[in-house]
Amino acid sequence: MDEIKDAVFTDKSIRLLGGKSDNNNQYTSNVESGSTRTELKHWVELFFGVKVIGMNGHRLPRKARRMGPIMGHTMHYRRMIITLQPGYSIPPLRKKRT
Repeated sequence: MDEIKDAVFTDKSIRLLGGKSDNNNQYTSNVESGSTRTELKHWVELFFGVKVIGMNGHRLPRKARRMGPIMGHTMHYRRMIITLQPGYSIPPLRKKRT
């Protein structure tokens, strides 16, 4: 389960988690950039025992970081929104500490 890095807790992700609209039951997490949607769907269904309806994702822009005189960038990762069938839920993933 190394593909899923950590859960994302933003205003939008919390709104997608538990709302009264049809968009509820969606979980947001950061994943490795090299993993595919089918791999992630398989791992989520196998590891958590849930049924995935759909997955949406996007790449976040890299941020510039300075390490002394050398300019570098943060690592690439993707953010995926995983939609589950009604009645299924995922226990909270670990939150990244900053």
